[in-house]
Parts: sequence; structure tokens; C-alpha cells
Amino acid sequence: MEASFDTEESFDDPSCLAPQPPGSVSPAKRQIKEVKETKITINCVTFPLPGEGPEQQLLKPDEWSYCDYFWTDRKDPQGTTLVTGFEVLLQKQLKGKQLQKEMAEFIHERACQIFSTLGEAWTQLKKSLHDEAEVHLKFSNKLHTEVEKPLLTFRGDNFKKDLKKYDHHIADLRKQLASRYASVEKARKALADRQKDLEVKTQQLEIKLSNKTEEDIKKARRKSTQAGDDLMRCVDLYNQTQSKWFEEMVTTSMELEKLEVERIEWIQQHLRQYTTLRHETDMFNQSMVEPVDQLLQNVDPAKDRELWVKENKTGDVRPVDMDI
Repeated sequence: MEASFDTEESFDDPSCLAPQPPGSVSPAKRQIKEVKETKITINCVTFPLPGEGPEQQLLKPDEWSYCDYFWTDRKDPQGTTLVTGFEVLLQKQLKGKQLQKEMAEFIHERACQIFSTLGEAWTQLKKSLHDEAEVHLKFSNKLHTEVEKPLLTFRGDNFKKDLKKYDHHIADLRKQLASRYASVEKARKALADRQKDLEVKTQQLEIKLSNKTEEDIKKARRKSTQAGDDLMRCVDLYNQTQSKWFEEMVTTSMELEKLEVERIEWIQQHLRQYTTLRHETDMFNQSMVEPVDQLLQNVDPAKDRELWVKENKTGDVRPVDMDI
């Protein structure tokens, strides 16, 4: 259990001590209220303990939104270092960009891999390509200009640069949070030391083991009060920094969702362009294209996100303010 103090009393006298009237035989005792811990700080982020406080509602309860499921950190596959939930999201975006490149390469070389509902359509598309021995020259030329080339150039190099900006921004906020947390811990120790000093001096005066004067007690009390004020300030700064990180996590993760939906729908559009070209240039092999058409109709970014979040989410409990 963690000791707490009443702010109305403690910052006039942070150790809740007052000199006893002359002649009093009762030693001053530190009044400590034992309180039940309701929060825990993990890797410098403060969360409510399970079952403590009001139940948190999802920010977007009707969707499997990234902003609700990636608040906590987790160990990497080797179990050696911590990976933040935001880093998990960034890696997914990078894999999506790589997938886009592989699709373009396969159109050119007929080789790549994919997953999800979009992947089923892509797998069928690959099969139709492998099953064909020749492709008309007109089809090849249009395939290059209308499918392969757009897949290679969509968003270009700026996409990775934008992801790095997001990564650095969120990482900087986590560093600030760690610094604020260190300040809080330092301030807690300073307050405990000042309270102990005040208690010792007060008890020495009462049992006349020292020549400490009332002025010494007042000086120790002022230092203890100042230490309490410093702790309140550090906790307030920590909570402000955590709130800023929270807001940026929500905003940025929702932006990543938007970019991902745009990318999937854009790829879907250009894969449909492939089937359109097939219809135009090879009227004898329509059975090869029809399964691709059907699967492309079933591409669903929201469903893909739901499946991925269920498998990769790091935690849906959001951070809360730290208590003094």
C-alpha cells in the first residue's frame, strides 16, 4: 500500500505534524492514511488497475479502430526489448507499402505473396496469369502503363518519410513522458526525506534530546511544504505530457487507418483495371477472369482491419492521470 496525505493539512504541515504543547508527554505521531492502490505505471505510462475506477468505453465502439487497441507496449518476438503499440501499427503500414511494390513486381515477374480478403483476389489473379502461356501485345502494354506502373508509383517515397515523421513525433512524446516520470519519482523521494527530517526534529524537541528550537521546526516544516508543492507540480506536468501523447496517439492512428483504406481501395481499383483489360483483349478466356472479379467485389478494408486487430492488438485500456 502507498501512503497518502491530505493536501489541505499536508502543505501547511506535509507530515501532518504539529509541535505538542509544552509539558505534553504524548510524542507526535505521523498521521498516515493507508489508501488502496487503483493505478499502476508501466514503462512510464499510468493505467488503472483491473476493476478499479469507472469502466472505459471504446473511443470508436462500432469499429475495430486502431485508436482503441494499441495503448500498451509488448515484448518483441525475441522477448528482449519492448515494442510500443504505435510501432506495431507503423510496421503494418510499411508491410502494406511493401505489398504494393510486390504486386507491381509480380505483374512484371509473376511472383509475390499476400494475405487477407484482398489476398484471395490476388491469389486468384496470380493463378490466372500462371495458367496463361501468352498474353496479347496490346494487353501487355496496357498492363504496364495502367496497372504495373501505377502500383509502383502510388505515394512514392514520401510515404515512408511521412511514417518516419509520425514515428519520431510519438517517440519524442514517450521520451518526454519518461523524463516527467523520473521527475515525479525524484520529487516523491525529496518529500519523503523532508517529512522524515521534520518528524525527527519534532520528536527530539518533545523529548528534549536536542537543543532544537521552535524556529528549527518551522524551517523544516517550510521545506517539507515546498517539497510537497514540487511533487504536485511534477505530477501535473507528467499528466499534461501523458494527455498530449494520448491525443496524438488517437489522431495519428486514425490517420493511419485512413491512409490504409485509401491504399487498399486504390489497389482494388487497379486490380479491377487488370480484369477490364483482360475482358477487352482476350474474349476467349473469360472464365479465368470471372473468379478474380468476384473476389475483388469482396475486398473489405474494415473486415481486414478487424481480423488484424484481433490478432495483433497490444491493449485497449487507456492511460489515466497519475495521483500524487
